[in-house]
Amino acid sequence: MTTGITLAGLAVGLLVAWANFRPWWKGGRAPKDLLPFTEGFVLGAMSTVCAGLLGWAASGLAGGATTGGDKVTVGLTGADGGTPIPRGSMGTLTSEGAVMVVLLTAGVALAWKVAPKQDKRRIFGGVFVGVVLCATAGIASALDWLPETFNIAGDYVRNAVSGVDIL
Repeated sequence: MTTGITLAGLAVGLLVAWANFRPWWKGGRAPKDLLPFTEGFVLGAMSTVCAGLLGWAASGLAGGATTGGDKVTVGLTGADGGTPIPRGSMGTLTSEGAVMVVLLTAGVALAWKVAPKQDKRRIFGGVFVGVVLCATAGIASALDWLPETFNIAGDYVRNAVSGVDIL
């Protein structure tokens, strides 16, 4: 579960998103160029509903964004970063959905291992933005379908390997 995030912390996440989308927008806008950021974003978003190591890491990233954003805001303006934005939750994972998150994590880790330096930055940026945005009630509410998608995919896999009629 992620910690609360201030508006200044959210601004840090939005700046990282902008830094990732701007080159894509100015470039060829090929959908494949968004893949590293997107896979990181989904992993970051799903980390916010996890209670284990992924949840702990998400909480640390959200806290880091808030701490960093607040320090920059105080340093530049003299005003604090504000009170925490209401925290959101996208829902819960079933055991089948959790296995799908483990597979996603493994897939992103394997992609990271073979990725060039620039794509590694994009993957991490996606994770960071996914965590920061999904720590807010509004974005978490808008993406509440995501954990359920993982739960359904896990159910589908379980039924398929169990020999249960899927269709």
